[in-house]
Amino acid sequence: MNNMNIIVQCSVFIVLFDLISTNQDVVTYSSTFKLLNQQSGDRLHSHDVKYGSGSGQQSVTGTPNADDVNSYWQVSGENYDRGTPIKCDSMIQLLHVATRKNLHSHDFSSPLSHNQEVSAYGENGLSDEGDQWKVICTSRNDYWMRKDWIRLQHVATGKYLHLTGDTYGRPIHGQKEICCYPRANNQNIWKVEAGVYVRPSSEPLSSIRDDQFNINSQSIHTDHVDYEL
Repeated sequence: MNNMNIIVQCSVFIVLFDLISTNQDVVTYSSTFKLLNQQSGDRLHSHDVKYGSGSGQQSVTGTPNADDVNSYWQVSGENYDRGTPIKCDSMIQLLHVATRKNLHSHDFSSPLSHNQEVSAYGENGLSDEGDQWKVICTSRNDYWMRKDWIRLQHVATGKYLHLTGDTYGRPIHGQKEICCYPRANNQNIWKVEAGVYVRPSSEPLSSIRDDQFNINSQSIHTDHVDYEL
């Protein structure tokens, strides 16, 4: 084998390795994950506890508890294909897995900081314009990568998903307020964490499983996902 053939084969291997690595690192539609706030280290969270003011809808908070199953969200979009990589600037919805309500915002005041309220709203994933979020990438990648920090901009109002640092008392003592905020800063930067990531459809139907990972979602099929902690 001459040197030119070796160089060509090595180049092909590098390209294929890069494509496989990129596919495994991208966030895809129908994946389920936690979202970590850069500033505080809290996870985006919800539960069957309603706000006592504002809309009275299901509350959304930040929690420092890394193991809480109420911090899982599933990503979808309009006319999306399951397993398709999500491009930067895409419009998405986030479904709270445990309660089947969408991450939502609207023109109500948040309870503590009196910014724009964020709630979980809807039944079984039914969506309206208040559930639409735009993925704002902070890197130069074309796609939403798992390693990258992002912002989520509320499409209807242009404000950013934000953790204020204000802390609730009972019945959700110690959890932090989530709101929408008009300016981009370090308190509205997020990154995906532990989750079930659906592989791009061009990859073989196989999976990597961590047996300690357990999540209850009817829409997850174990023949086509990566399990990661």
